[in-house]
Amino acid sequence: MARILLGVCGGIAAYKAAELVRAATARGHSVRVIQTETSLRFVGRATFEAITGAPVLVDEFEQDPARGAFPGEPPPTHAPISHLELVARCDAYCIAPATANTLAKIAGGHADSLVTTAALACRAPIVVAPAMNEAMWLAAQTRANVARLRKLGIRVVPPAEGRLASPGEWGVGRLAEPERILAVLEEVLEHRERSRVADGESGGAIAGSVRDLAGVRVIVTAGGTREPLDAVRFIGNRSSGRMGVALAEAALRRGAQVTLIGANLAVDPPAGVDYVPVVTVEDLAHALDERFAAADVVLMAAAVSDFRPARVWDDKLERGNSLAVELEPTEDLVAGLAARRRPGQLVIGFAAEHGGDFVARAREKLRRKRLDAIVANDVSQPGIGFESADNAVVMISRDGRERSVGPTSKLEVARAILDEVARLRASVVLQSESR
Repeated sequence: MARILLGVCGGIAAYKAAELVRAATARGHSVRVIQTETSLRFVGRATFEAITGAPVLVDEFEQDPARGAFPGEPPPTHAPISHLELVARCDAYCIAPATANTLAKIAGGHADSLVTTAALACRAPIVVAPAMNEAMWLAAQTRANVARLRKLGIRVVPPAEGRLASPGEWGVGRLAEPERILAVLEEVLEHRERSRVADGESGGAIAGSVRDLAGVRVIVTAGGTREPLDAVRFIGNRSSGRMGVALAEAALRRGAQVTLIGANLAVDPPAGVDYVPVVTVEDLAHALDERFAAADVVLMAAAVSDFRPARVWDDKLERGNSLAVELEPTEDLVAGLAARRRPGQLVIGFAAEHGGDFVARAREKLRRKRLDAIVANDVSQPGIGFESADNAVVMISRDGRERSVGPTSKLEVARAILDEVARLRASVVLQSESR
């Protein structure tokens, strides 16, 4: 369990901070919240106090009833200075949402609120998750401030693209999803824990940091391939790459050496992976050919095009009469990998099915492609699968074991998938030892 201090700034995205607190406490972390005055216009103290079970502070001169203690800790016998005691006790300080104004203040070393004063006094890792209008996020001043923050060692979780606060407006600037922010926080916490252990300091393990894949070489494919039709058009799919990125993050936390082969990702790859960007099925096949032999586990989460145009036009096709496009099948990459894997190598397939008995179809693919396991989901169900932060899957393994997971966040699904990977690897080790 880690102690996380959360700073909440004013903005419509402040409601997501409550979701972040709920997710963090569900993972076993202890959370305290501080707010700016403006943030109270969007979310009141009572919301965070109900979730954390601890008082919320807004003003630097405000007395803290808990005397700087986090939930589950005994308060100190003296009455400390609240902002100094909270940051002295926390394992990480996260500001989400962080406004453009707050980013500028922290970058310049200003301390005119409890949130910014805590940032200046904090010696623990700091993570900021900005949220603002696209014009403000892309402004030269904001870009310079973000660069300054990174230079200072502050981890920035970039905003996502999507619908913004203004009616009908779409762009980059919406707060990253709470699970994404929490994943970065846990990554930062785990790195801090490893550094402390390396320096000979004592400390407990971060919740969720099981190291059962330490040293295991894992390849994760993610995103959706695109097959060109002409100079500007392509045939593709709606995969954002979120599931594969979640798998890469979860594998990193469990100690794996991760290579992420990303096809047209809509989300950032996690820090710490060997990231290989690709576009087409041919690109993906080439990247896998170069790296497959050295891998212990391959998780084929990418949505790979089943067909590509038989002819690709060099120029842009102009509007005119109807056009018939002939498609040819692409290579079945996962089946090819399974056919040439060495003993002990695991190849896990993914099947995005649409309605009907999708589990039966996944079982058939598992058998036909000779996979070690397959992860199936029904993308016809609203709220899961493509372009969603959540998923619901059925995992089917070669030994007949089946497990349903979700609906839940893709990071939670990734953890469950890696539990099965660890089980299958343990089975492989036992078989080899019994020979």
